[in-house]
Amino acid sequence: MTPDVEAHNQAGDLADLRASLRLGGAVDEAKLRAESAALAALDSAPAPIRWWQFLKRGGPGYLQSAMTLGGGTAMSAVFAGRIFGFELLWVAPFGMLLGVVMMAALAHQTLSTGLRPYAAMRRFAGPGFAYVWAGGALLASIIWHFPQYALAGAALSDLGAVAGVKLEPALAVLPLLAIAIAMSLLYGRSERAVRIYERAMKWLIIGIVVSFGIVVVAGAANTDWGAVLRGFVPGIPAPRGGVSGWTLAVSGLAACVGINMVFLYPYSLIARGWGVHHRRLARFDLGMGMLVPYTLATSFVIIATAQTIPWRPELGAATQLAPVEAARAIGSVLGDAQGRIVFDLGLIGMALSTVTLHMVCSGFVVMEITGAAFGSRTWRMGTLLPAVGVLGPIVWKNLLWIAVPTNIVCGLLLPLAYVGIIRLHTAKDYLGAHRPRGLSGRLVISAMVAITLFLVVAFATTLIGLSK
Repeated sequence: MTPDVEAHNQAGDLADLRASLRLGGAVDEAKLRAESAALAALDSAPAPIRWWQFLKRGGPGYLQSAMTLGGGTAMSAVFAGRIFGFELLWVAPFGMLLGVVMMAALAHQTLSTGLRPYAAMRRFAGPGFAYVWAGGALLASIIWHFPQYALAGAALSDLGAVAGVKLEPALAVLPLLAIAIAMSLLYGRSERAVRIYERAMKWLIIGIVVSFGIVVVAGAANTDWGAVLRGFVPGIPAPRGGVSGWTLAVSGLAACVGINMVFLYPYSLIARGWGVHHRRLARFDLGMGMLVPYTLATSFVIIATAQTIPWRPELGAATQLAPVEAARAIGSVLGDAQGRIVFDLGLIGMALSTVTLHMVCSGFVVMEITGAAFGSRTWRMGTLLPAVGVLGPIVWKNLLWIAVPTNIVCGLLLPLAYVGIIRLHTAKDYLGAHRPRGLSGRLVISAMVAITLFLVVAFATTLIGLSK
């Protein structure tokens, strides 16, 4: 790395990065000071009032929902519901709660210090952790682009079949690529552009949840809601159809929070202009913008799948299921045409939200590693790197089960990034007076260490089992 790049990566603070995102001149500093004062006043307000104000101010948390609600999540949920019914409903909220703990710590660091996340990781945790974090985020964004387009292509093809039009998945996804490129290149251009982008992602997530919710409500009369509630109690079901319940549970955990999400999140806070007074808002936003929508969407997919396409021995291999078959079968609960349209739109929304944020993340990674300026040719090339995933309908055709082990392989890099975050959270020269202290501080650090160790053991043992 050249001295110029080194200086670029280590010198920037929040204001510097906001300027590089073309937000420096657009952000109204007086407005930010007024908002900080308002947030400080909300600390003593009644909880309902505070929560309502936080809901109106949220945004970055929804970006994380949009990023993780994609092909990996959809396929893990479909296979969990198809093979094990409601028994793995607990995986999504549990896995996302682990992610919220780690990302809340990352938000505390970024909002307290004002240092750029990649530079902070490199300086205070070590270059190795920074390279793994950035490289893993870039790799995951590219790899997971393929199944998003495979999922979207299958859903678009099925929509065409409903309308009596034959659509080739590989061609049908090209308009989605164009939309994703336009949206990803918009992000960060101005404060207004950031807010427009976040609102678009928020409504897209709401649309995804509503689409799958409609399917579940339509079949509510035939649903064993007692079994649904029991499914939220952690437990590993016995193997079925040659599939291990542990494997699907770990795949679901890996789908909840990806290393690329962890990289992008602090930059989305910076792009918003948030600072130290936004720390409580950031924690609330992670809960309401990431945990709740993700839990609802994945739960609806599992419930709908368990109700409509449960696996039976006479159906053949439990792992064999084409995307279009899943869409047709699950959507049929509303009627063949209407149900398929609603469910397909939900799948397309999942894919579109995810591919857009993969590209945004890729652009940030390349920008930070190379020291390139935001908006430069290098940044644009970095943003477009994952676009090769548009070949997904060809590469991933009828290979939905591959999403399960791929989740786990990509997830293996996440604990390494978490170790770096833990090192930052305990670094006196980094956090200074903002370093967590007392019993609460020790409890947070202990939870972060426990989460990291748990994921290392879970991912490693599962991969060893799959390789045998």
